[in-house]
Amino acid sequence: MTLPEAALLAGAAFLAGGLNALAGGGSFLTLPALMAAGVPPVAANATGTAALLPGYLSAAWASRRDLQAPAGLGLPSLLGLALLGGSAGAALLLLTPDRLFAGVAPLLLLAATLLFALQPGLQRAPAAVPQAIAAAVILAVCVYGGYFNGGLGILLLAALSLLGLRELHRANALKNLVSGVLTAIAVVLYAAGEALRWGPALWMMLFATAGGYAGARWASRIPPARLRAFIVLTGLVMAALIALRLRQAVAA
Repeated sequence: MTLPEAALLAGAAFLAGGLNALAGGGSFLTLPALMAAGVPPVAANATGTAALLPGYLSAAWASRRDLQAPAGLGLPSLLGLALLGGSAGAALLLLTPDRLFAGVAPLLLLAATLLFALQPGLQRAPAAVPQAIAAAVILAVCVYGGYFNGGLGILLLAALSLLGLRELHRANALKNLVSGVLTAIAVVLYAAGEALRWGPALWMMLFATAGGYAGARWASRIPPARLRAFIVLTGLVMAALIALRLRQAVAA
């Protein structure tokens, strides 16, 4: 890494850690920053996910007292779905050519931004559905999380609501645990598939952890509406910048 690239990645990781601690959306920053630093698209996605892994694990540990298995689906089954889905998504990413993922990345960022904008409505718990359907939806979300991490928490909260979870603290604790488990297994497979760039990943982990701590300290001082608007705007800008960069690369 050059000094400007190191500074870019440090700043993106710090802000991403803070955003995840506050409301989510950290992947909106890590993926484009890594691509701007010259990391290929697939490796950038894998490396950015790895950089944010400590935040997922610490969130799962912090919310452990609120953990309670949902009715009809035990905790071992839920974690099994997380491992299976995270593994499948990571394997799918490793099989995706850089050129294809580069074309999909702006669309994924736009979709994640839309999900974030619609988050309040998505988190309203509907009536519980049959366990098999809820499990299939959770598995599909875990596959998505192993492939592309953006908007994962929002989708998981919506999926868990299908199990009748209406108590936010319980749902959030389960979301943190499932996110941590599926991201951990995905990162293991990324490493085995040599998709990670360890230098940038370890560098960014330090600043993402610091940003998460700072974000948690400032969480109560930022109006939620302003924070949500900032994250949505960030997602739209980052998707546009990635699309423009890819268009310039094709033209060249």
